[in-house]
Amino acid sequence: MANEVFEFEFDDRYRRLLGLLGLRPDTCRVVVGDDDVRVTFGPWKAATDLGNLAGVELSGPYSAIKAIGPRVSLADRGLTFGTATRQGVCLRFRRPIGPLRHPGLTVTVADPKGLMERLLARAPGSGGP
Repeated sequence: MANEVFEFEFDDRYRRLLGLLGLRPDTCRVVVGDDDVRVTFGPWKAATDLGNLAGVELSGPYSAIKAIGPRVSLADRGLTFGTATRQGVCLRFRRPIGPLRHPGLTVTVADPKGLMERLLARAPGSGGP
């Protein structure tokens, strides 16, 4: 199966600020492959194999202070790559990813339901068919 690309939703209110961080529509995307999911968020990247997904769920809306830009939760080290406040997709991992051992990643893509459905369909044991 071919890679599927999900673009980030960019809220116009934050586009200028995000641009200063190198976060633009051409530098941010989620790619779901046959065996993995890869997220590019300007200079930041995250990736894991689909077998590492423990769950996928819709979340939001969010306050801008908690969702815009790259964020790490002080409560649980969860990572957020956010460009909008409307809605996002939270990926929970069996094994934390990255040097800070993130147990989850939230992304604010333009098609959150489509991303969630695609991940559930491809990831074994994440609650999908």
